[in-house]
Amino acid sequence: MKPEAAALSAFMTAERREFHRHAESAFTEFWTASRIAGFLAREGYEVRIGREIMNPEYRMGVPDEEVLESCYRRALDEGADPAIAERMRGGFTAVAGILRNGPGPVLGFRFDMDAVDVQESGDADHLPRKLGFASLHEGVMHACGHDAHVATGLALARLLASDRDAWRGTVKLVFQPAEEGVRGARSIAESGFLDDVDYMIAGHVGIVPDGTRTFYGRVSGFLSTTKLDLHFTGRAAHAGVNPELGRSAILAAAATALQIQGIPRHSGGASRINIGRISGGTGRNVIPEHAFLALETRGQTSEINEFMASEATRIAEGVGQAYGVRVRIEKMGEASDARSDPELARIAAACALEAGYERAVEEPLPLGGSEDFSFLMNRVEARGGKALFVVLGTELADAHHSPRFDIREEDLPLGALTFALLAGRLSAGEASGR
Repeated sequence: MKPEAAALSAFMTAERREFHRHAESAFTEFWTASRIAGFLAREGYEVRIGREIMNPEYRMGVPDEEVLESCYRRALDEGADPAIAERMRGGFTAVAGILRNGPGPVLGFRFDMDAVDVQESGDADHLPRKLGFASLHEGVMHACGHDAHVATGLALARLLASDRDAWRGTVKLVFQPAEEGVRGARSIAESGFLDDVDYMIAGHVGIVPDGTRTFYGRVSGFLSTTKLDLHFTGRAAHAGVNPELGRSAILAAAATALQIQGIPRHSGGASRINIGRISGGTGRNVIPEHAFLALETRGQTSEINEFMASEATRIAEGVGQAYGVRVRIEKMGEASDARSDPELARIAAACALEAGYERAVEEPLPLGGSEDFSFLMNRVEARGGKALFVVLGTELADAHHSPRFDIREEDLPLGALTFALLAGRLSAGEASGR
């Protein structure tokens, strides 16, 4: 390994481990985001924070104020920069760095930074536990590799800032909160911050079980999705003395859960619907006044997903009327369908091989799930730009979102070097821009 490559690897490993230790979930990434902002400023980037790049109207599934404030205080106790963190108060944790380098295209890169609500494994052979960088926070863990994404973004920031002869134009590095649950990207898209971007790129570590040292240059098959919380409010009553006075919220929720399974599947493509959680009631002899149901819909296209979501809403409201129960519906997250540009995929695959990947695949890799980066892709493409989502292959210790999830840290530099090379080729006009 060349000295500069060894230094890059050491830097990324150290950063990844720090972010892993300080895992923070959606919209509470105060420590993470303040560290990123400080780093970008020291590297010479113009830094934008929170409301400067987020439209508050489009945040979804934001924790309540008590949770946000508690996590903000925790971040300060753990060493977050108070001046930076203050600007993020209330859950406005997005960060962006802008670096201008003469005339040329505007290149955008997105890195998600939130953790998952998973309790990290305490097994002695789990590497983060063994080496002392397991999550400090109960019930929150980087079980999806976003700590690696942040380390990749910081490494890319340093590579671009230190070698301005290798590229030209403007770079916008976006560090996004709340990707889990697809809650954070749309607020950035709707802020207009990316409206001048010519090329928008993001990636994800892992995903493919046999992906070690393999680069997948064109992810396809993004499913559009809507996440809904349904709150049922009936009327409590004694189940023996006067049950006729009650209106059972649990029965309404249960009926809704059953009835929405009967939504016709769409002839236009694949669709999904899932009840992920149902709860309610207070006691065996009480007609339950409150019940809760969490569901999600997905569709091969945004139109199909909208059909599924609107039908689920219609059924829930109809069941509520039938049972004499009020239904309040909250949208907690969403993502749209999207497609990666094949020309960008070809260029990215060439960069990946040059960076050190052993194999680069240009054929579409079906995601089979949802990613709210789709909002950023579609925003840029709607204004004449191009977008790409890639997979940075690595060996996984266990599946994504599992307590024993971990990555092979030796692969970290490959993603950063690929993105840096891609910035150089795109800024040189290798792709047909707008």
